[in-house]
Amino acid sequence: MTSKKPSDVTLFLIEDDDIDAMTIERSFIKQRIANPIVRAYDGVEALELLRNNKVPRPMVILLDLQMPRMGGIEFLKELRADEALSDLVVFVLTTSQSETDIEQSYYQHIAGYFTKGEVGEKLLGVVNTLDSYWKIVHLPE
Repeated sequence: MTSKKPSDVTLFLIEDDDIDAMTIERSFIKQRIANPIVRAYDGVEALELLRNNKVPRPMVILLDLQMPRMGGIEFLKELRADEALSDLVVFVLTTSQSETDIEQSYYQHIAGYFTKGEVGEKLLGVVNTLDSYWKIVHLPE
């Protein structure tokens, strides 16, 4: 078994808003984090990419909740029910501050919940948190 470097970890961004996606991508560039980023626009596309091995492992998923076709909570339920995908690490980055969304997300074993409205200029902190996370943890391949 070969050990992967932190730079080999893929960020799988599941985000329907182009502006939010570009902001996240620019934050990675600004922090000089060169990890590959793969994007899906909703849960349906994300599951299709994952089930067809189109997202390199190891990976960390950054998930929006408010999306068309299949939202984040429904995506999490499908992900956790799929034996081949249930071990994936997911962080939520969303506009929702609903206590129900937070509880449902953690019930689906997410690693963390960030609110876009609260993040604002602190997005670099979220990006740094992700960068630090995959540098110190061992992720399933």
